[in-house]
Amino acid sequence: MWQWEEVLLGECRTLLLDVFLSPNVTDQWVWIPDPAVGYIVRGAYDLLTSQNQISEASVSDLVWHKQVPLKVSLFAWRFLRDRLPTKTNLIYRRVLVADMSLCVAGCGQQKTAQHLFLLCDTFGSLWHLVRDWIGCCGVDADNIFDHFLQFTYLTGADKSRRSFMQLVWLLCAWVVWNERNNRLFNNVVTPIPRLLDKVKMLSLGWLKARKATFVYVTHQWWSCPLVCLPLWLVCFVVNSWFLLQSLRHSLCFWDCCVL
Repeated sequence: MWQWEEVLLGECRTLLLDVFLSPNVTDQWVWIPDPAVGYIVRGAYDLLTSQNQISEASVSDLVWHKQVPLKVSLFAWRFLRDRLPTKTNLIYRRVLVADMSLCVAGCGQQKTAQHLFLLCDTFGSLWHLVRDWIGCCGVDADNIFDHFLQFTYLTGADKSRRSFMQLVWLLCAWVVWNERNNRLFNNVVTPIPRLLDKVKMLSLGWLKARKATFVYVTHQWWSCPLVCLPLWLVCFVVNSWFLLQSLRHSLCFWDCCVL
């Protein structure tokens, strides 16, 4: 077994610490919203239709993320309000003429914010690559607010995963906008798979910059990012426990010295 495989084995064991097997109990599916009755179409319909509608203002609050650089959050705030200097907006403000509105990717469509980030065959393919990397599937919404909200909850409502998906969405939008600027002003074209590499590298860098307990190396993050998230929480709790114990012993020692 290689050394890096031993590290993965240790992580796998940590994930299974809270798993208890009962030899005399048969496995069965459980519908969490109603464990007694189980899953029925009527119950699923009532669950979906009874949820409160989320306003655009609450979705806009998702741009503020403590592990995302402030300039990226400010960019996303403008993006959700369609305040970016896209060609369509510049034509509307009479900065550009009407025949300069085509997408920089060469797809022949007008370059609105919705088209650039979601509908463009070139830049829109980045979302598919990102979902494949994370290990989830979904269908892209045409509305920017719906797309942001849907992507944030693609891997479930777990807090750490939701925060990670929120970070990744903001990062993808930032990478697409920078690639648009490079193609428009510097005439530099970066292949979409290379943009995916940027998303992987920057997301790892942002998490490590704000969390000293995030100890995963590149090959672990490249292969399975979601597996790293619960382990990071375990490391954070363990380190916090040791810190509290150390602080407690220090206080006891200080009390003894005073007495």
